[in-house]
Order: sequence, then C-alpha cells, then structure tokens
Amino acid sequence: MKNILRFAIIVIAVFAASSAAMAQESGSSARMRRGGRDQQQQQTNSEITSRMQGRLQTLPTSDAEMSWMKVIYRALDLNKKENAPLYFPEMPVDGNESLFRLIIRLLANGQLPVYEYLDGREAFDEEHRVKARDIFDRHHIYYTEGRGNTERNPKFEVHESDVPAMDVLTYYIIERWEFDTRTNRLRSRVEAICPVLHRSEDYGMEAMRYPMFWVKYDDLRPYLSTQNIFVSDSNNLPSCTYDDYFQLAMYSGDIYKTRNLRNRSMKQLYPDPDALKHAQDSIEQELAQFEKKLWVPSLEELEARSAAKEGKAAKGKKAKAEQAEQAAPDTDEAVESAEATDEQPKVTNNRRSSKKKSNPVKAKRQKTKTKEVKSSSSSAPARSVRNRKR
Repeated sequence: MKNILRFAIIVIAVFAASSAAMAQESGSSARMRRGGRDQQQQQTNSEITSRMQGRLQTLPTSDAEMSWMKVIYRALDLNKKENAPLYFPEMPVDGNESLFRLIIRLLANGQLPVYEYLDGREAFDEEHRVKARDIFDRHHIYYTEGRGNTERNPKFEVHESDVPAMDVLTYYIIERWEFDTRTNRLRSRVEAICPVLHRSEDYGMEAMRYPMFWVKYDDLRPYLSTQNIFVSDSNNLPSCTYDDYFQLAMYSGDIYKTRNLRNRSMKQLYPDPDALKHAQDSIEQELAQFEKKLWVPSLEELEARSAAKEGKAAKGKKAKAEQAEQAAPDTDEAVESAEATDEQPKVTNNRRSSKKKSNPVKAKRQKTKTKEVKSSSSSAPARSVRNRKR
C-alpha cells in the first residue's frame, strides 16, 4: 500500500513538473514571438523615421562650395490671397490647423526650439535660445503645466481659445539665395520663420507689430511635411503640405531688408516710397536674371531671341502702318480745306475783274494801250534795220 502511494505521488509530481515546463516553454515562446514582433515593429518605425529624416534633411553648404550668396528678409502679409493658407483655418477642423497653432502646440510640448528675435543679428545657438515659459509670459498667452513637466523637459498646455492665432497677421521669413559650384545651380531656401503679432494697446489706434521669435525651418520641416493644406478656392481638396508650400515658393512677400554692413532696413535706406519700390523691383529682377547671365546662350536660344526681336520689329512696323492709315483721312481733310481757301481769293479776283469789265470806257482804253504796245514792239526792230542801212 505504501509503495502504491509513493508511486502515485511520483506520477503526480512528474506530471506537474512536465506541465509547468510546458507552460514555461509556451510562455517563453510567446514572449519571444511578442518580442520579435515588437522588435520588428520598432525596427520598422526607426527605418521610417530615418528615411523621413534623410529625405527632409538639408546638408549645410560650406562657403568654399559657394561663389555667391544673398540673404533676404521678406514680410508675408496674410491678408493677401497667396498667403491665406498660412492663416486658415482659424480653428482646428478635421485635424487641420493653421501654421501658428502648429508652432504653439510644438513649443508647448517641448518639441520645437525657438530663438530670440534680434532684428538682423539672428544667431541660432543655445545662447540665444528662448524658453517657452518666457514666450508665453511676454506675449500674455495663458498656459498651464502639462503632464510630465520637469525642469529639464518642461511641458505646457495651451487651450485652443487662448492661442492668439487671429492676431498673427504677418510672418517674417529669411531666404538664402545660394549659387552652388557643385551643381552650378542657383537655389533659394527658407532658413527661418518668425510669427508677428498685431495688437493695439488702445481702441482705435493702429495695431503695432510684435515679432515673437525665430524658428529654424529645418527644425519645423518634419512637422510641416505631415500637415496637408489646400491652396485654392476652386479646389478644396488638400493637395499639398506646408513644406510643399514653402519649398515651391507659393507665398508672396515684400522685401523689407537685405543683409548689409550697416544692418539697415529698406525703409531706412530708401525713405521715398517710389525709390523703395524701385529698389525692391531691382532686387527681384537681379535674382531672376542672375542665373541666366552666368552662361553663354546656345544656338537655339540665340535663334529664339532673334525670332522674338524680328517679331517685335514686325509688330512695330505694323503698328506704325496702322497709325499712318488712321492719320491719312486727317491729311485729306487738310488738303481739301487748303484747296477751299485757295479757291476763295480766285473768286474775289473774278468778282473784281467782272466789275472792271462792266465799265466800257476803261475797257476801250486798255485795248488801245495793248495795241500800241504790240505795234511798238513790232516796229522797233524795223526802225533799227533802216537806220543801219542809212
């Protein structure tokens, strides 16, 4: 009996051990499968992130690879039709939000570094970096501390109604025009963006401009490439992103400054409005014609230019001919009027002659005088001959 009990206990123990081993093996295999899936998913996410970063990353161009560069400051007025995609929608709709709301959300989450606005002396380094709390306090934007807020990694929450998106009516951007000797191409890229608040302290006064901060475009670009917008009233389908909008230069901005030695704006250099407009147009034309002036034109381009000149000359001749035809009736009228004036004195002379002929005595005297003149003229040579004979 004791042997039977021992045997039963041994069997139960072996069965329990085998079941525990099987459970442990199945759990470890499940963990291995789960860990493999997690590792594979994490690897896939890292590959996508690195691919996106590689696609959006712009390698800095050294000064040795450039032969020419010009830094231009533009002011984008959001009241213009071309710049409206940066302002609308005023409130987030279907996951779409305006550019300023996107910037504030990233700034509050600690995902976007911003730098001090120094009016032409910008420096994008840690020394000139500005904290989000200081930005909110300076421009009176209400905020609360967010989840996971620490001193090293501060996070805040700004309610949608507290974001002054409707007061941001202008953006300042820095454009860099560079001629790269590696590719022999002139390219332009946006270096930084600055939102500008329009606020008036007293009612009825003109709104003052308050530049908030600079954001490097390379830091903002990964988020801009995922935000779809529509840029046309005729097509309400979001057909491009914020990144496409800036890369294709679909905006319209006036040049308010170029980098110069004295660090002066265009208004300071050209106080007269006409001179300011002329200077802005000349800079735009210089940028448009810079790359064309670098290369010798091909034969096809020369032929096209000559054909264009001949076409202009033909149009000019045609226009002159049309002007001459239009002026021809006027000359005919002038000739007719001149003929009419010439005929008038003739008529008066005829009237005078008719009056003279009406006197018969004077008419006889004139006839006799003419006869005597004729006779004298005819007799004169005869007398001279007779005198010679004598």
